Amino acid sequence: MNNNFKMVAKTLFGFEEILAKEIRNLGGGNVVEGVRSVSFEGDTGFMYKANLCLRTAVKIIKPIHSFSVRDENELYKAIYRMDWSEYLSVDTTFAIDTTVKSDNFTHSLYVSQKVKDAIVDKFRETEGKRPSVDVKHPDLRINIHLHKDRCNVSLDSSGRSLHQRGYRIATNIAPINEVLAAGLLLLSGWDGQCDFLDPMCGSGTMLTEAAMIACNIPVNINRKEFAFEKWDDFDEELFDKIVESQLRKTREFHHRIIGYDKAPSAIRKAKENIENANLEDYISVERKNFFDTTKPVKGKLHMVFNPPYGERLDRSDLDSHFDVETFYEDIGDTLKQEYPGTDAWFITSNLEALKFVGLRPSRKIKVFNSHLESRLVKYVMYEGSKKAKFQNKED
Repeated sequence: MNNNFKMVAKTLFGFEEILAKEIRNLGGGNVVEGVRSVSFEGDTGFMYKANLCLRTAVKIIKPIHSFSVRDENELYKAIYRMDWSEYLSVDTTFAIDTTVKSDNFTHSLYVSQKVKDAIVDKFRETEGKRPSVDVKHPDLRINIHLHKDRCNVSLDSSGRSLHQRGYRIATNIAPINEVLAAGLLLLSGWDGQCDFLDPMCGSGTMLTEAAMIACNIPVNINRKEFAFEKWDDFDEELFDKIVESQLRKTREFHHRIIGYDKAPSAIRKAKENIENANLEDYISVERKNFFDTTKPVKGKLHMVFNPPYGERLDRSDLDSHFDVETFYEDIGDTLKQEYPGTDAWFITSNLEALKFVGLRPSRKIKVFNSHLESRLVKYVMYEGSKKAKFQNKED
C-alpha cells in the first residue's frame, strides 16, 4: 500500500459515476467522483491496468505537484523550483498541455510557454543544456491545470486520448467517439447477457465496444502505445504480466451482435474495423435499412444506436422539419410494430425530434456528444399483450 499514489481519470460529462464503478471493480482505492473526472489511488501496476482496461476514461494523469498562484511570475518560480530531473533529462523531449479556468490567467498557450520556459531555464542552470520540446511525440507529456488560484501539475500517463483504441482504421462521416459509445452501452445496462443490435451501425464502433464489453476484453488491447511506456521507470515485465492477466479474464459470448446500415460504404468500413479488432467471430453486419426490418432474434434484444440525424443535420434540414419528423416517426413505428421484447436506446441532440417518435421514453439521461448537449433515451418494447398495455403514445 505504501507504493500507492493518487491518479485522476478524465472522462466525458455524465460518465463520472460509471467510470468510478469501473475503477472500483478494477481494484482502485479511495475513489472520488469529480466533474468530468474521477480521482483514485493505486500503484504503478494499477496505472498500467487503468490505461489498458477503463472503457470510459479519456486520460489517466498522475499529479506530482500543486501550488497557489496569482500571476505569471509566481507560476514561473513555482515550476522552476520543482526537481524536474526526476522526470526529465537533457536528452528527453517533452510537451505541455494546459487547461485554464482562472481570472488570473486567460490564455492556455501563454501558460504553456511560461511553464516551458521555467523547465528549460532550470536545466540550463543545473545541467548547462536543455531538453527539447516535441509536441507530437514527446517522451514526457506534462499536464497543467489552472483553476482559480490553484495550479495542478501532472504527468500524462496515456498520451493520445484513450478513445483512440487502435482498432478503428476506417470511419464514416461524424463517427461516434469510442469512449462515448462505451459509456452509452454501460449506461444502458449492456452486460452481454442477450442478443444485441445496432440498426444504424456506421463504421461499427458501437458494435465493437459492445463485443468487448460482452467478452470482457481489455478495451485498449489493440492500442499501439501508452505514454508511460516512454517513462524512465517503465517496467515492461510488469506491464506484460498485467496484459496477460487481463486477457485471462476474457469470457465467451453465447449470443449474437448484429449491425445494420443502408450504406454499402458503412458496411465495408465496419467489417474492416471489426476484423482489425479481431471480433469478426462475434459480430455480423448486413446492408439493411432499419425501417424495412423485423426483429432478427427470438427472446430479449438489447438495442443501442446513434441515429445519423440530430447532431449531424445541417441547418437547412432543421428548418424544413420534414425529414426530421419523418425519420423519428419511422423509428417509433418500426420499434412499435417490428421489435417486441426489445430495450431500445439511442442518443440524439435534437430534443425536439424526440416528440415525433410517438412513444414515451422510460428513461432520459443527459450526456454530451462532443460539445452538443444530448439525451440517451430508452424505449421498452413489450411482448404480447403487454405491448398494447404499456406503450402509450404521447399526445
